[in-house]
Amino acid sequence: MSGQITGMVVSVSLAWVVASGVSLAAQAPVEKVPIVAVAGCLAQEGDRWLLTSATEPEPSIANGPPAGRPYKGPTSGKNTFHLIGVSEYNLPSHKGHTVLVKALFIKAEPVSRLNITSVTMIAETCPPK
Repeated sequence: MSGQITGMVVSVSLAWVVASGVSLAAQAPVEKVPIVAVAGCLAQEGDRWLLTSATEPEPSIANGPPAGRPYKGPTSGKNTFHLIGVSEYNLPSHKGHTVLVKALFIKAEPVSRLNITSVTMIAETCPPK
């Protein structure tokens, strides 16, 4: 008797899935948010943190560069990004410094956002504009 009830429950469940148009295999693929590396000048506007004079986002891994290895890439560009996820990092200690940020890149208008995964100081000053 219990086998018949289980079979009926499975049949009713399958009928509901088919009737409702739910297809587990046909779900839209989830877009991945790319992890990028961006170098620029760390600035603060009110309670918002920005990376100004920043390079183009380059594909990367989430971790910062290995300790003791100097950064050899470009340090400035023409971009500005809003930084989010900043509470984990001591950004005030790097304000006005050139930094390398590893982050999830969230493209948006008018200003894209970087959800930080690491911050590494490149220089104690920002390049002149």
